[in-house]
Amino acid sequence: MIKETEIVCSPEQHEDIEALKLIAATALKTSAQQITGIKILKRSIDARGRKVVYRMQVRAYINEPVPQQHQVVNYPNVKNARPVIIIGAGPAGLFAALQCIKQGMKPIVLERGKDVKQRRRDLANINKQGLVNPDSNYCFGEGGAGTYSDGKLYTRSTKRGDVNEVLKVFTDHGATEDILVDARPHIGTNKLPQIITAMRETIENAGGEVRFDAKVVNLLVNFDKIEGVELSSGEKLEAKAVILATGHSARDVFEMLHRQNILIEAKAFALGVRIEHPQEIIDQAQYHCEVRGEYLPPSYYSLVEQVDDRGVFSFCMCPGGIIAPCATDHNEIVVNGWSPSKRNNPFANSGTVVQVNLEDVPGRNDDPFRLLNFQHQIEQLAFVAGGGNLVAPAQRMIDFVEGRVSVDLPTNSYLPGCKSVDLKNVLPDWIHQRLQKALPVFGKKMKGYYTNEAILVGVESRTSSPVKVPRDKETLQHPQVAGLFPCGEGAGYAGGIISAAIDGINCADAAFKFLN
Repeated sequence: MIKETEIVCSPEQHEDIEALKLIAATALKTSAQQITGIKILKRSIDARGRKVVYRMQVRAYINEPVPQQHQVVNYPNVKNARPVIIIGAGPAGLFAALQCIKQGMKPIVLERGKDVKQRRRDLANINKQGLVNPDSNYCFGEGGAGTYSDGKLYTRSTKRGDVNEVLKVFTDHGATEDILVDARPHIGTNKLPQIITAMRETIENAGGEVRFDAKVVNLLVNFDKIEGVELSSGEKLEAKAVILATGHSARDVFEMLHRQNILIEAKAFALGVRIEHPQEIIDQAQYHCEVRGEYLPPSYYSLVEQVDDRGVFSFCMCPGGIIAPCATDHNEIVVNGWSPSKRNNPFANSGTVVQVNLEDVPGRNDDPFRLLNFQHQIEQLAFVAGGGNLVAPAQRMIDFVEGRVSVDLPTNSYLPGCKSVDLKNVLPDWIHQRLQKALPVFGKKMKGYYTNEAILVGVESRTSSPVKVPRDKETLQHPQVAGLFPCGEGAGYAGGIISAAIDGINCADAAFKFLN
């Protein structure tokens, strides 16, 4: 007999299988000796009461053999199959490639940046010397922005596709099976490079291609049909289907499309700062304790408030994390956050941003670069305010709200360094004022949050793409170019690793239908 039930256990018990059997046996009114195995289906932390507990959905096998775990997919060899070109090797591109193979098509993945191993050197140059390689950085390269910026797998995009299918691909390639059950699954920046490498090897072993330093500069279009792409080297590759999965920071791709008279549109995004606290402050607030227990992970938070009819919200929260310099070009400051798998750094950071709509930015309504140019201007202002070498402008939290430059800044995780400034000189007034109003309110919602021990680092500007590449809802093709499939975050159809991966799968399926 197999039965499912919900159980509640203490943090000390949450990985103790024998203890979980006893709790499940009580819930199912049977004896623990009859339970031959327990499979955790979902697991989450409930910190609403005085005592923090784990809530789990479990499957109990009662006098039944426990089945083996899922089997790794055997991908067919597609070396000589019909090609599909995929521009970008981020989550959307890699999952599109794997789905192409499942459908019997040969993916040719073109990535402007380097593989994960070579990328590390460019990231070291960014952190230590403030030197940005425009084609290899935190946003560009194998695995995309997610590889070196956390690997959070939480998503609300459950209606777009099978989230578990995506998670299983990650476990097939080396991720722990915890991601299949945790309410907020997370891989960790330290583990993602090996997993991404394994995914690339799967693609190549099945006859697909993954090419690095392969920057696409032209789409080959004839009579409104895609015929292939041209690389910066001058090489031309032919294919009747192209999946455009270039990420939200590939500004030159938007310029390429506009130059070729392929429709793109301005799109709303969000802009603000990254806020960092000592992790212990967040733990004390969320777990109602002086010291976090050893069986509890570093805590996260999610905050949102309406201020003057506009949402102000936390974004991409990283417990035990690090603030990273994520500029993709010279003379700009962009910050993001990441965490290792253990989330064992002493700080917690989160983007805290305000929605930016088209009407907020002056300009022509038909200008597709209206919000992108605005985004870039703020990033350049942040660079000037920091004084160069990717030093970021920063301010203590209460000083920010009360309008004074901080005398000094707290120790923080941003390696290139921070400079104390008045962030009012970097952020637009209407964003600055909403953040000033929101932060004390967040402090009322979460004890200890509103403190001068917290630092605001500017600017958090790459929350999503400020440009949308339109596509048909049914065919997923661009309305002007048959065989061109805009995909993922860069095209405006995803917001994170999981939703991007799902969109990659969906675009590969759409390409299969188109070619057949």
